[in-house]
Amino acid sequence: MSDIPLGVLDLVPVPSGSTAGDALRNSVDLARQAERFGYARYWFAEHHLNPGVAGTSPAVLLALTADATSTIRLGSGAVQLGHRTALSTVEEFGLLDALHPGRFDLGLGRSGGGPPREKAAAPATATPVVDGRAPNGLLIPPRFSFAHLLGSPRIALQRRLLLLPGAESQGYAEQIDDILALLAGTYRSAEGVEAHVVPGEGADVEVWVLGSSGGQSAEAAGARGLRFAANYHVSPATVLEAVDGYRSFFQPSDVLDKPYVSVSADVVVAEDDATARELATGYGLWVRSIRTAEGAIAFPTPDEARAHVWTDEDRTLVQDRVDTQFTGSPGRVADQLEQLQEATGADELLITTITHDHADRVRSYELLAAEWRRRGHSRWPG
Repeated sequence: MSDIPLGVLDLVPVPSGSTAGDALRNSVDLARQAERFGYARYWFAEHHLNPGVAGTSPAVLLALTADATSTIRLGSGAVQLGHRTALSTVEEFGLLDALHPGRFDLGLGRSGGGPPREKAAAPATATPVVDGRAPNGLLIPPRFSFAHLLGSPRIALQRRLLLLPGAESQGYAEQIDDILALLAGTYRSAEGVEAHVVPGEGADVEVWVLGSSGGQSAEAAGARGLRFAANYHVSPATVLEAVDGYRSFFQPSDVLDKPYVSVSADVVVAEDDATARELATGYGLWVRSIRTAEGAIAFPTPDEARAHVWTDEDRTLVQDRVDTQFTGSPGRVADQLEQLQEATGADELLITTITHDHADRVRSYELLAAEWRRRGHSRWPG
């Protein structure tokens, strides 16, 4: 447990009473601070039609952040391939790498505008779960069904707005193969025509695949010998399935000779447990807005969150996420992160923290970094 870097996953949340511009400035500042604290990576998620999330374009955010930082790796967590082409993705990251060579991670995800597809079968989870717990005690809650989200009018509207009329998104695995070929300069069409992307070909980027299950994403990453990021913060019920599936599919490549996994977690740290719980009060209401398909609301203050009248249906919608958010003092949260790492065998951990006040969010990352460093993680700078 002495060699586990931490990274940051930023959704660019908009606090209630603030603007998207405020959120963007906060994120650039947080990236500067994360670099100073010693975090290994800073990734931006991609979301659309969410009033409380300003992270709609990872490439644009990465360009802004690269100019404000100098050493921390920057990446997408993830570019949503469902509404874009392999060429546009490689061109965007080629432009970034041309000005800031060797600093970018190209994280790829399946969602984002393509029509719902049949899920690939996932292999059986190798890690036993008994009474909702992994062998080391990590909470693995009941599986949450996203069926109501996929069938919602808002998601249908998102697909319509993201895709050109009549367009059909390319198959995910085929799209990843095209991205890898364009980066390597080996792309050939079915007719034998070459394509060379400038800038883009030869770009020094790390390619990652993000996934929440042991199905198509895990197989795509493992079969190609790519790095894989599993989402405990999005789907805690399936994190073990995801990492076990990836490892079962893994084939050595020119990139990796053995599997390499990052696992994400929702975290709020403060000087003491009570303060951290207060800062995290708005989290459940924020998750509810996402899971009702209304779109992420601006992140509420604790008082705004307490004013919500909760129904049993509301609580059921968010229970797995609230129960698996790591909230507390630096020591308590570091213990929970070590438990997550042990259960999943993660090589890295990716931390996403949202509070209403930007200063509290920065302080959470600072306290965690200090505790992680105190525990002697050898790749932790300082």
